[in-house]
Amino acid sequence: MRHEIIDASQLELTEKVVSIKRVSKTVKGGRNMRFTALVVVGDGNGHVGAGLGKATEIPEAIRKGKEDAVKKLVTVARDDNNSIPHDNLGKFGSSSVLLKKSPEGTGIIAGGPARAVVELAGIKNIRTKSLGSNNKQNVVLATIEGLASLTSPEAVAKKRGKSVDEIMA
Repeated sequence: MRHEIIDASQLELTEKVVSIKRVSKTVKGGRNMRFTALVVVGDGNGHVGAGLGKATEIPEAIRKGKEDAVKKLVTVARDDNNSIPHDNLGKFGSSSVLLKKSPEGTGIIAGGPARAVVELAGIKNIRTKSLGSNNKQNVVLATIEGLASLTSPEAVAKKRGKSVDEIMA
């Protein structure tokens, strides 16, 4: 995954808790209960990240998850109608998420974990399909991987030394 350093202090970040799980560790005196929180943060303008927080109390786990997500922000390329520039497949572990470009008026067609990521990235028109494992953490990370690996026509044109019109033709 490409991570360029993004100054999160200048962004208006919103958070969404995707899942909270109670996990336990069996020790000599019984079981130690803890909570893990999977949190997605984004500014609704092309920046999104996900993080995992673990603590003995739920609010503390969410706070840690948010801090972790802010450290892992990625930039998402978007086109004129708030969709993605091209179709893409994001993979993480055994989860794959197919991201399909959609015309204006389609809305967000996505399952729970992928929907949280796409909404916070500021994408308004997209179709997604979760393939393989439906593990929430892996689906979120696969979606972010797919969005982070998108390239805008401008970036491709610059890389090839051509104009955007030549590439789009």
